[in-house]
Amino acid sequence: MPLWGWFYRYYFRVQTSGWEHVPASGQLMFVGSHNGGLATPDLPMFLYDWFRRYGTDRRVYGLTHAKAWQAYPSLADLAARVGAIPFYPRQALAVLRQGDSLLVYPGGGQDAFRPHRLRGRIHFGGRTGFLRLAIWHGLPLVPLISWGSHDSLYVIDDCYPAARRLHDHGMPWLLGLDPEVMPLYLGLPWGLAVGPLPNLPLPTAIHTRVCQPIQLPRSGYAASRDRAYVQACYDRVVGCMQTELDQLRAEVTGSRRGSWFKP
Repeated sequence: MPLWGWFYRYYFRVQTSGWEHVPASGQLMFVGSHNGGLATPDLPMFLYDWFRRYGTDRRVYGLTHAKAWQAYPSLADLAARVGAIPFYPRQALAVLRQGDSLLVYPGGGQDAFRPHRLRGRIHFGGRTGFLRLAIWHGLPLVPLISWGSHDSLYVIDDCYPAARRLHDHGMPWLLGLDPEVMPLYLGLPWGLAVGPLPNLPLPTAIHTRVCQPIQLPRSGYAASRDRAYVQACYDRVVGCMQTELDQLRAEVTGSRRGSWFKP
């Protein structure tokens, strides 16, 4: 926490808002969109805010892509110390059975490594597994958005389609794992690099926001298997988060312009 606190105050100069929207009790599903490559600095900054407000008494487990333990076991084990678990259905159900809450980033690597020109878009790639789980168990959804950490790693483009074609013609995947994303980017410590490699985030101001909870109208197992309903819920969640991100972006960029023109 002291180390995170230094990064929070001096390296990323975090401004946060909306924590009054977190319900005082009950199980929740926090749904986030993140940026900045594997470092995703907005995520640990959210966690810092969470722990300094709630300590370890109110537990939230983060559902993380299982490939993290195969590709970067040391980093994954470090993440596990603050609540990361592999995203398997049985793991998520075990968390809910013991009365705790869940944190998900449905966009995964495609979200974290999305090109800089798409930094203002919520990008979940059509994934609805998190919603089926939330609908089944009647969990309110609390969106988490941020602005600024996309500048900690400048992603030029995603070259995965080209890499996939090369793989189909015989090129092996590094570590034998399909990375699902192949970013071309500028950042530390590699300079110009390609591939989902661990990175050191550049210093940049980060703004985070906790949005109002979304309570879905129907719940239960049958509702979670209704594809049309799940898709409608997905569109609603993404739409709400996009509106909030547009507003946060406008507030941040507007305040910067205002400061530039002060006499």
